[in-house]
Amino acid sequence: MTDPLVSAFASDEDMVADQSVRPKRLAELIGQHRVREQLDLLLQSALRRGSPPDHILLSGPPGLGKTTMAMIVAAELGAGLRMTSGPAIERAGDLAAVLTSLSLGDVLFIDEIHRIARPAEELLYSAMEDFRVDVVVGKGPGATAIPLDVEPFTLVGATTRSGLLTGPMRDRFGFVGQLDFYDPDELELIIARSARILDVPITDEGAVEIGRRSRGTPRIANRLLRRVRDYAEVRGNGVVDLAAARAALRVYDVDELGLDRLDRAVLLALLRQGGGPVGLSTLAVAVGEQPDTVEEVCEPFLLRSGLMARTPRGRIATAGAWQHLGIPGPAGTVGGGNPAGGLSSTPGLFDL
Repeated sequence: MTDPLVSAFASDEDMVADQSVRPKRLAELIGQHRVREQLDLLLQSALRRGSPPDHILLSGPPGLGKTTMAMIVAAELGAGLRMTSGPAIERAGDLAAVLTSLSLGDVLFIDEIHRIARPAEELLYSAMEDFRVDVVVGKGPGATAIPLDVEPFTLVGATTRSGLLTGPMRDRFGFVGQLDFYDPDELELIIARSARILDVPITDEGAVEIGRRSRGTPRIANRLLRRVRDYAEVRGNGVVDLAAARAALRVYDVDELGLDRLDRAVLLALLRQGGGPVGLSTLAVAVGEQPDTVEEVCEPFLLRSGLMARTPRGRIATAGAWQHLGIPGPAGTVGGGNPAGGLSSTPGLFDL
């Protein structure tokens, strides 16, 4: 049985490590070249004018650096940063309290902004456009709206589900940045940088192996680096090399394409239904997870890797999924060929 104190300590250690490897400036940011250039123009222009930049919306799958970019925006502007999340703002009054406490030029970061409560969202409209909020006091016919001024600020919203944002909310952002998955070469540079910061001895081959199994996501790359470091310290010579990376990732159920046990369970559930189509809810029940988890955590990478496809009738497995899991597929499966740029898979590599 795991000691809860040990688990809490490990979690805190990972959190500290995550904070330490985050880039602090745009110049330190690796990858996302288009968004980085656009942000640089936006921020430099605002600094020259001496006024806060337009509100910024960052969208993309989890782990690509939306929170890091919000921190960088505040650092580049030399402004204060306030952080909250959409689910934490349940009432308009909660948001009003945050907005009225902002200082001139502050950056307000709202993570998962698509989950903000509707009354709070409507209050945010006037704050974003006119830097004013109307707080309603009382109920019924005697209710009174008290206008309160808000210091000019920059809102940075982050979302993993941009399609769930309302039109009025999206239209109020002056800049929208779509973050893409990272290339293995970029992840290799991120891993090498993180290894230097965390003082982890690593070889080029070890960084390449971890990078290509990181699902195009820096958060996963940094997490795998720490787990391979643990393996190398306990069962190896302390150096994260190719052999240590392969052995450690086998222990942690990360296969050649970067799929973990849940990803493979999703694919296997599809294959057990003849490759689909299978509805999202049915798929989630089959793997014992919430539909949101399957849709937001597993699907983006499975779709990008060509292992899964969406159709109007549901999710289907492609020929690449059958091949990757080492199961003979029926004739006429979608998307033949090796997935993810020709990486081959080993049938029976993991117990499913």
